Amino acid sequence: MKEVTRKKLMIFSGRSYPDLGRQIAGHLGIGLGKVDLREFSNGELYVRYEESVRGADVFVIQTCSEPINRNIMELLLMIDALNRASAKRISAVIPYYGYSRQDKKTLAREPISARLFADLVTVAGADRILTMDLHAGQIQGFFSGPMDHLTAVPLLASYISRQSFQELVIVSPDAGRVKMAKKYSDHLGVPMAILHKRRPSHNQAEVLHVIGEVEGKTAVLVDDMIDTAGTMVASSKALMEQGAREVYACATHGVFSGEAKSRLDESPLKKVVVTDTLPIPEERRSSKVEVLSIAAIFANTIASVFKDESVSELFGGDNQP
Repeated sequence: MKEVTRKKLMIFSGRSYPDLGRQIAGHLGIGLGKVDLREFSNGELYVRYEESVRGADVFVIQTCSEPINRNIMELLLMIDALNRASAKRISAVIPYYGYSRQDKKTLAREPISARLFADLVTVAGADRILTMDLHAGQIQGFFSGPMDHLTAVPLLASYISRQSFQELVIVSPDAGRVKMAKKYSDHLGVPMAILHKRRPSHNQAEVLHVIGEVEGKTAVLVDDMIDTAGTMVASSKALMEQGAREVYACATHGVFSGEAKSRLDESPLKKVVVTDTLPIPEERRSSKVEVLSIAAIFANTIASVFKDESVSELFGGDNQP
């Protein structure tokens, strides 16, 4: 008997951001798979797939939003259940990779949490990871298998270009984001500046120097994420003090925790542009925030992975952190 092997694509979403899962599946022209996700009265999680996944190429979409630890555990259980149900290949799609800022020890007796998360996903049974704009590029090395690193820089740079800003300068909020700022600068063909800052404590930032010409220019701060907004607000104030005409901010991940909303509302920032790698509750969303969709980017990447085509070609090689 002649055997006919047909690849089968299936997409499932956890509870962290089902709307994003539906958007990604919609771009691919398929529906989300059916999975029963529940929580027992004692807080333990339950996962059961309600359709066969045997022999399928399965993508599980779960971003690391709040409650982050529950969502990570749910992702691990979803991967484990797929592994035990004989899925052919399991890809974990994690738009925002949690614990990414804990990628190394900075003080004695600290964990390397980003590495532990990587180990958990691998042990659970994931064959591949898809994520976007990692805080630290070395996290790629925490996985022994393939990791596809996506980037929102072309999307955000295109948005900036459409605004037709006069006398534009791209600003890196610290030395660690210079490489990212250079990508924006190259995309737009404009100069860049760098801020020198220090952190008195966690989630606090103090700008010490501005390196580069910003006087009379429209400054756009770029970063991989905005969490409590301390860095962006302090940076925008420093740029205005140095004579910038206007200050905008762009970031891939809008975490917006703590006092982020009130800080942004009261800051000199004209607008803050982020993507929807994370859901943003209305009570934490400043009126200055604009959100761009990354669903098509993930859909195109999933299609390339499914068809065993190059992912880096989708980004012209710009997806290396």
